[in-house]
Amino acid sequence: MDEATQRTRTELTSVQAARRRSAYVIALCCVAAIGGFLFGFDSGVINGTVDGLATAFGTGAAGTGFAVASVLLGCAVGAFGAGRLADSLGRRPTMLLNAILFLVTAVAAGVANTAAFFIAARMTAGVAIGAASVLAPMYIAEVAPPHMRGRLALLQQVAIVVGLFSAFLSNATLTELLTELVRSFGLAHRHGGWMFWMEAMPAVAFLLGSITIPESPRYLVFVGKHEQARKVFTRIVSDADRPVRQVEQTLEAERRPRLSDLIIRGICE
Repeated sequence: MDEATQRTRTELTSVQAARRRSAYVIALCCVAAIGGFLFGFDSGVINGTVDGLATAFGTGAAGTGFAVASVLLGCAVGAFGAGRLADSLGRRPTMLLNAILFLVTAVAAGVANTAAFFIAARMTAGVAIGAASVLAPMYIAEVAPPHMRGRLALLQQVAIVVGLFSAFLSNATLTELLTELVRSFGLAHRHGGWMFWMEAMPAVAFLLGSITIPESPRYLVFVGKHEQARKVFTRIVSDADRPVRQVEQTLEAERRPRLSDLIIRGICE
């Protein structure tokens, strides 16, 4: 085998390896983006259930409006606490908890037989929505290599829009299929229940996907698990040591000075 042929084969192998790494990164980011899809779906699904909720629970305009808007109260809590929880437990375990929360609240909202129970379920669903708005872009940014990060970060926004569209499409389809059945049995709230239950399918997909993906390598470096971080980076970039060093430098720069640091610095000076 001449040198030119050997060089061509080496280059081909390198290109194939780069494609495999890119495909792996895209797959990881798509799993994280399911959280964005659920963000959009859970935010939009309520629009098709307003009349059913008012009929089922016997609420007036104010009561129905609060039941619909209650999800926003949970959103603030989820968005505020998700980052701290992800720093404590890790990105992957927090995403698993978020997927479970989406699944449980979708089922709970569908079976709710009182306005109070429904509002509690929707407020809890809001926690999941708020957390998803933080966790998905966080994970994508931490696993995507620099040359792909900008494009892959867009997945979250696309997933939210697709989730909203899917919720509206699902609501319209269920309305068409179930209206006559619902009217016959007088179960207006069950009509709305089916709309919430449709969310269980992407929630299960998010749960299974979160089980299979690795922990964020940045978080692994953050907690001192450098060898595990290198293993993850090996599947993402060609040189695993370089991103580990970069993350270490970034974390060191971000570390807040403590009182002991100032005392030691003063003694040294």
